[in-house]
Amino acid sequence: MDKLEFNNKKQCGLWLMLVGIVIVLSDIFGGVFLINPIVFLAGYYICFFSVNVNKKVRKRLSQGAISKFQIKVIYVSLVMLFVLMFCIAGPFIPGWNWRLIWLGVFLATAIHFVPWFIIHGFSMLALAIIDIAICIFGYTFPDVSIKTIGYAYAITKILFGIYLFFISKPSVFVIKKKTT
Repeated sequence: MDKLEFNNKKQCGLWLMLVGIVIVLSDIFGGVFLINPIVFLAGYYICFFSVNVNKKVRKRLSQGAISKFQIKVIYVSLVMLFVLMFCIAGPFIPGWNWRLIWLGVFLATAIHFVPWFIIHGFSMLALAIIDIAICIFGYTFPDVSIKTIGYAYAITKILFGIYLFFISKPSVFVIKKKTT
């Protein structure tokens, strides 16, 4: 493979904006869960199927093909997401420590954005770094409300979504081969 083409930034942008809105709503209706898991999961799956599974939406937003390698990276990163959630957030489920559960979910999600560079470009690395920093801030300063962390996390999704959907254009990353 000599290059990666990033042709589905609009789809990713729409997805990020919608997930950001879902996180805000989950935060607003958090109750005893701090961030409401019912609202979060329902919104997440509705948005996932509306944007990522819906062939009409994907076709309309796509600005070119995605490679088989990029599709494999999507699946690997999704598996990675669930493994990371299990490892980072899972230990806090028996004690129902909702703050640490949500920080773990957010951190796992942030880390899983790193391989998404291969699918959508450098903006995914920037999103991952910012979201990881937000999570580290949340772990470092336990007096900061998880609601505040949730809003900050949601805002990054919405801002990067706006950038990818409205501003960013398809791009290519060329892998330079060593010449001998």
